[in-house]
Amino acid sequence: MRSNRLQPNPEKTEVLWRTTARRQHQLPTSPLLIDGCSVSPVKSTRPWQLIYIDSHLTIQTHVKRTVSRCFTSLRQLSQIRHLVPTATLQMLVVALVHSRLDYGNSVLVGLPAYLLRHVRQLQSVLNAAARLVYRLIARDHITDALISLHWLRAPERILYMID
Repeated sequence: MRSNRLQPNPEKTEVLWRTTARRQHQLPTSPLLIDGCSVSPVKSTRPWQLIYIDSHLTIQTHVKRTVSRCFTSLRQLSQIRHLVPTATLQMLVVALVHSRLDYGNSVLVGLPAYLLRHVRQLQSVLNAAARLVYRLIARDHITDALISLHWLRAPERILYMID
């Protein structure tokens, strides 16, 4: 950085320590001094716009924040669902929720079996979106609604979007 006459921006510079779970307690928690700027370590970072990387590389942070934002959009849409026709509501769900789910699918490809629970959280968003569009209650079966909407389940959706 010095040879190019660059200085770190302390508000935008992050340090993400990567280690095994057994050695997490050995990591320093104090800020690092980089070229006179104090930089604190973080638990997760966002190198791309909506993809989060955590220190365990488990994509747990990415999925949690994606699910949280999708459910926020669904709650907002539920307030206007009686004001718009079903076709319009379906287009809004696709535009606001599906676009968030599909962004960053490449980091979800080839997950090991122990991380598949995160994909189930994404599936719960799709199920809630289908219930919102068809005004179903929680006890109603969701498979027929997903089929009539032509929506893939979360694992198939991930594979389809990267092909």
